[in-house]
Amino acid sequence: MSALPVSARLAWWGTAWLRGLVGPDEVLDAVHGDDVTHVVSTPDGPSSLLLELAAARNAGADVVAAAFPAPGDPAGVRGPRELTAAAVEAGEVVLLPGTGLVPRQVGRAVEWTVLPAARRPPPDLGEADRQLRAALLAAANQLADLDVARWQPRVADELHDLRTGVPLSAPPGTPGRGVELAGRALHLEAVVELALQDDGGALSASAAAVRRAALEPLERAARHALTAACAPDGWPPADR
Repeated sequence: MSALPVSARLAWWGTAWLRGLVGPDEVLDAVHGDDVTHVVSTPDGPSSLLLELAAARNAGADVVAAAFPAPGDPAGVRGPRELTAAAVEAGEVVLLPGTGLVPRQVGRAVEWTVLPAARRPPPDLGEADRQLRAALLAAANQLADLDVARWQPRVADELHDLRTGVPLSAPPGTPGRGVELAGRALHLEAVVELALQDDGGALSASAAAVRRAALEPLERAARHALTAACAPDGWPPADR
């Protein structure tokens, strides 16, 4: 579970709580993990994660979603500008009806900032899975042409195993295919990070640029896949 970003943990366990599948202590234990505390700041003053979830429940919500945007790719976020900028800077955001919660790690504490959020169309879990597989195959083929096995044998091995994923724990009600997709997305994000750590391993600056160009679509697809896995409103109807 600790491998999940904090926004993903709040999306999964928050959704399970809204649906009556887990208790509040289970939510807090899962979301806090090894953190000492979480504090929530809203335009109206201090709040808490449970209060924000309760307000969403009172408004009729039964899902909590998370998104993982990046500069130039605000995946899963539709504004307003202040929320998009904060979410891109943090690399993650939790979405509730009308509001977004943006986390910031401060030592062993997490500060959540609550901002207005526009409604966004939910991502499709199956489509995100297909796009991730396609991006993985394309990246593996391009990196094979660059002789990835010579400069990063571990990267070559990891890219060619479509089944590898980070093992994750999930609350009741989380579809297995969502958990599996999230695990593969996190694994591939780590592989991309590893592959880009040593651009000096390329034969030239141009080769390093080609390597990066081959990996960036895979990183983007992995973030989109994680966003879809953490968007219960986009899960197949049978899994909602």
